[in-house]
Amino acid sequence: MAFESPALAFFFSFLLFLHPSRSDTPPAAPTAPGTACSATPYPTFCRSVLPPGGSSNLYDYGRFSVARSLSNARKFSKLIDRYLARRSTLSTTAVRALEDCQLLSGLNIDFLTSAGAALNATNSLLDPQAEQVQTLLSALLTNQQTCLDSLQATSSAWSVRNGLSAPLSNDTKLYSVSLALFSRGWVPQKKNKELIRGAFTRARIPKKPKLPKKRRGLLFHDVELAEDGSLPLAMSDRNRKFLESRSGRRLLQSSDQVLVSETVVVSQDGTGNFTTVSDAVASAPNNTAASDGYYVIYVVAGVYEEYVSVPKNKRYLMMIGDGINQTVITGNRSVVDGWTTFNSATLAVVGQGFVATNITFRNTAGAIKHQAVAVRNGADLSTFYSCSFEGYQDTLYTHSLRQFYRECDIYGTVDYIFGNAAVVFQRCNIYSRLPMSGQQNTVTAQGRTDPNQNTGTSMQNCSFLAAADLAASSGSTQTYLGRPWKLYSRTKVLLVLYPYLHLLIAAIAKNYLSLTRPPDESE
Repeated sequence: MAFESPALAFFFSFLLFLHPSRSDTPPAAPTAPGTACSATPYPTFCRSVLPPGGSSNLYDYGRFSVARSLSNARKFSKLIDRYLARRSTLSTTAVRALEDCQLLSGLNIDFLTSAGAALNATNSLLDPQAEQVQTLLSALLTNQQTCLDSLQATSSAWSVRNGLSAPLSNDTKLYSVSLALFSRGWVPQKKNKELIRGAFTRARIPKKPKLPKKRRGLLFHDVELAEDGSLPLAMSDRNRKFLESRSGRRLLQSSDQVLVSETVVVSQDGTGNFTTVSDAVASAPNNTAASDGYYVIYVVAGVYEEYVSVPKNKRYLMMIGDGINQTVITGNRSVVDGWTTFNSATLAVVGQGFVATNITFRNTAGAIKHQAVAVRNGADLSTFYSCSFEGYQDTLYTHSLRQFYRECDIYGTVDYIFGNAAVVFQRCNIYSRLPMSGQQNTVTAQGRTDPNQNTGTSMQNCSFLAAADLAASSGSTQTYLGRPWKLYSRTKVLLVLYPYLHLLIAAIAKNYLSLTRPPDESE
């Protein structure tokens, strides 16, 4: 029997509040550069970027700024490579910060290439296309900020930071201008404001969408999930029998809605295809499409002490475990031990379409080690279902792009759900733990840095609870639902379940400040 749950409908209604409708026709008339730039966060910088003299339309301004952004992104990536070429002269922590920037600058080149191709093909983008481009341009700014954060947090990287600060600052302004010009040209502002206002004032659950029966080839978040947790996967009889014989229970539904291309097993006793999760990930084919189906990695119960990375070329992977606290992937990297927050993650995901279910992800560094990430997720259209995330400070890093979490358990203390994705949490249990002396708990720290980013955090039907150590304490710990980590932070909490909230919450939004647009002339 399927849930009477609007998981997908709610997810995309949240995206509607982040991504405006295309019902209005954007202006195509000639517009002076000064007029076009006046609606960007950096008008003076914008005017210095656009071609001088004459007028063009917003479409062409958007195309020009995206092309200029791509050129700058390539230059910045080469600059990072030059610094890393002399890594022997740098400290380990400086190299790690540069490696963060190297990965992120490579992603920015990919995002701008995709965005430019979409804009050059037409003047009229459909809703999903406009949403995709705005998502990619929003992620550019998140990646820039993360690179800067890594460099600023590394004291030994001062010489590198000084050499990169100017290009980082200028490229960030250029990316902001590109996002603003795109949003104005392809995304009607009036409709945008109406949708945002409505999304924050109506705590209404949308109706569940009706899906065709027995339709195959859907993505994981397009389908209904059964109450017993079985998964609607379409695969060969051989793979089905193999997986069910390994797990000792019926993992799969008979509806066969989600296509599976191949299955492999990870088992520490050597009876599977691999003994480590990382080796199984490496075995997956590169750059697959959604239509090829998911590459399923079944991870047998056990504690896997390893750091797992799902890179950008490993797309549409699905990890299935034997259950929370049965299949455990664990690590202990932390900022105190010389890692950046970004690369401290036990699981780091970039590959599009990633799915994980029935797995626990841990970072055991402890509260004393400060920032220590269990999962960092920068995978577009990713889903975590019935998983747990365990840590203290910065447990779950919802870094960027579009993400969905359902029926998960999340444990932490300070900023333990943080990042700048367009992310929905549904029916999750949020457990605040006992922090170090003098600390207060903050559940969310949303990282939106630009008024045109289509990002935000939304929580629906989640339970905010005290973990056992906090519940047993004196009750003096203050716990907040969120704080504004960056200037344009936004978090939406609705239909909250809080059976023990009186033990937990000292104030809901006392320190969630009213934020205003920064002055333009920080240029």
